Amino acid sequence: MSRPWIDRFPGLSRLEEPIRQHLLDNSILRRMPRGTILFGPGNSPENMLFLLDGSVRVQQTAESGREIVLYRILAGESCVLTTACLLAFDDYSAEGIAETDVEAAALPRRVFDDLVASSEPFRTFVFSAFSKRMTDLFLIIEEVAFGRIDVRLAHKLGELAAGASSVMVTHQQLSVELGTAREVISRQLQEFQRRGWIAQSRGTITLVEPGLLADLGSTGG
Repeated sequence: MSRPWIDRFPGLSRLEEPIRQHLLDNSILRRMPRGTILFGPGNSPENMLFLLDGSVRVQQTAESGREIVLYRILAGESCVLTTACLLAFDDYSAEGIAETDVEAAALPRRVFDDLVASSEPFRTFVFSAFSKRMTDLFLIIEEVAFGRIDVRLAHKLGELAAGASSVMVTHQQLSVELGTAREVISRQLQEFQRRGWIAQSRGTITLVEPGLLADLGSTGG
């Protein structure tokens, strides 16, 4: 790599040089192919992973078999669930799957524990990232607790299209239409795109599978 991996994380790049070097000396760079299960329910985290490249989907499966995507980890981010499990000495309750080929820096648990206890700047970085992710998770709770946003969004897209193949609308406009946060809309549209139901470009959403969207929208629209 052309530069130390910690420089991709602003909170870590500002650490004092001895701590920076300690992180570099004790971390291991790992590359994992698409589809790799990085962690799963019942497993205890052995490392803190800092994602350098790619995307990891963190999801939970209900007893019914229905899956819910809790969040995604992108390059320059760490995993809030791993952080929580490391801090609480607990096992994972969800699984993390590489959506693409990924590269990550793995920091062993013993080093993580030592730095959290001894380094205030590192501790601040960990809890700041944790706090941001917890905010994201509260948005997920909103989706689950206050209505099927996927159903409402599918219905709204069909309504706005009115038989056309595309809709000129922004994520912000849709969030206003549905009375929710823009981040919630963006996350759900990303999921529709992953399924191959829509395609997105700036200010335009193309309905690739309008029938499937209509079927979903009719379940509660």
